[in-house]
Amino acid sequence: MKSRWKKILGVVFILVLTTVIAGYAYLQSPKFGAPPDQESLALIQQSPNYADGIFHNLEPIPEITTESDSDRGWLDFFFTGDSGRAPSQAIPTVKTDLHEIEQSEDIIVWLGHSSFYVQVAGQRILIDPILSENASPIPFTIQAFEGTSIYTAEDIPDIDHLLISHDHWDHLDYPTIMALQDRIDNVIVGLGVGSHFRSWGFDNNQIIETDWNTQITLNDELVIHVLPARHYSGRLFQRNQTLWVSFGIQSPQRQLYFSGDSGYGNHFQIIANTLDAVDVAMLDSGQYDEQWRFTHMMPEDAVQAGRDLGATGVIPAHVGRFSLAFHDWDDPFNQLASIEQDDPFGLLTPRVGEVIELDDLTELDFTQWWDISEDADD
Repeated sequence: MKSRWKKILGVVFILVLTTVIAGYAYLQSPKFGAPPDQESLALIQQSPNYADGIFHNLEPIPEITTESDSDRGWLDFFFTGDSGRAPSQAIPTVKTDLHEIEQSEDIIVWLGHSSFYVQVAGQRILIDPILSENASPIPFTIQAFEGTSIYTAEDIPDIDHLLISHDHWDHLDYPTIMALQDRIDNVIVGLGVGSHFRSWGFDNNQIIETDWNTQITLNDELVIHVLPARHYSGRLFQRNQTLWVSFGIQSPQRQLYFSGDSGYGNHFQIIANTLDAVDVAMLDSGQYDEQWRFTHMMPEDAVQAGRDLGATGVIPAHVGRFSLAFHDWDDPFNQLASIEQDDPFGLLTPRVGEVIELDDLTELDFTQWWDISEDADD
């Protein structure tokens, strides 16, 4: 009997050891990036936003903002039945040939989720691109909605400036970055994020790594403002070793704003003073829940942020391609369409791949393409 138990324990030990070794080997995959290296640490240690070994928000955020238990919440997320978190059929899209757009045209193309292709002042800018089918380090989890994966790396023109708001998997996508690497001129990131790019073979001279409230003059026509957000960071187990940011894109003709992932806060009013009148704000409007409402905006928060910024137009971001929260996939669009009717800005809701021409925002009109229920009118 003892011999039998020894054999069983031996098999269990081998299985556990194999699992640990395999897990350790997997965590060495380059897609996880690298912790802040010497170059990053030299900059991080000078930041007023860094203390006690981590970055801090301008306004502190509580870990849990409701009485419900977060572990139970995640169990509900993964094991609750059909709740509308994914569309019932393919999402309608428009695959614009980005190579054919004249570089002199000022445009925005939403690529789904928080990914945007922008042309301003003759420069091509790519923001938080994720062209992969899933937004997670674990294969076959957080899958893209059917019909939304219409762009590949080959469809993206050479990029002058790659802007990455933070290092979460749905914003810093390793396969996309590596597929585009040879066609990216420079990369603009928050403190610490540069270490990921150096570990992936980017030259340090390509990387502009900086703190909040930094103005980067790229040429006589284009300035990038690296600005605060209210969020957190991390690709593995440690949080807040790298800085999360938002971006202002400024030319003599345009002022654009990209919030990255952010809860609502006073920083929007501060940013409005930096950017003055914003033409278009691309605002975090999805993947929300009361448990993390200070790190992502509810639709009503996004509306208030649009007001604070004095935006002429608002494009919902962090929506329409992946489900990372409990709400129905189309809830952000429906709520924003209802709320914004009483607000001074225009709600811009392009389909994935649809071009927004920035010359006359008042002439833009979009259909409620997200109304794709089986009984909806064509």
